[in-house]
Amino acid sequence: MPNAVYYVSYKLKKGASVPDFLVASEKLNDEYMSKQKGYISWKQLIDGDLLLDFLTFETMEDAKKIAEANDPNELALNFYSFINFNSCKQHFFTVERSYGE
Repeated sequence: MPNAVYYVSYKLKKGASVPDFLVASEKLNDEYMSKQKGYISWKQLIDGDLLLDFLTFETMEDAKKIAEANDPNELALNFYSFINFNSCKQHFFTVERSYGE
């Protein structure tokens, strides 16, 4: 079964500190995300004020379960506090092929 990618692009709130946001992201990853069923990796990309989360899971079911969670823990709430939700776009992809890595 092919892996799945949960892809989210967004901007931070005005005045939000990128270094502080990255600390919140790392804490969320290390203490929560990395322990979820099917989790493989989380890459964060940045281009100017646009950020992108590229989360890879074993299955589409695993990816959607994370995205649809509606009871965020304290780590997630801290992470979300930096994000301008009006700028968010999310997509799910099935990995057809992978080169390298």
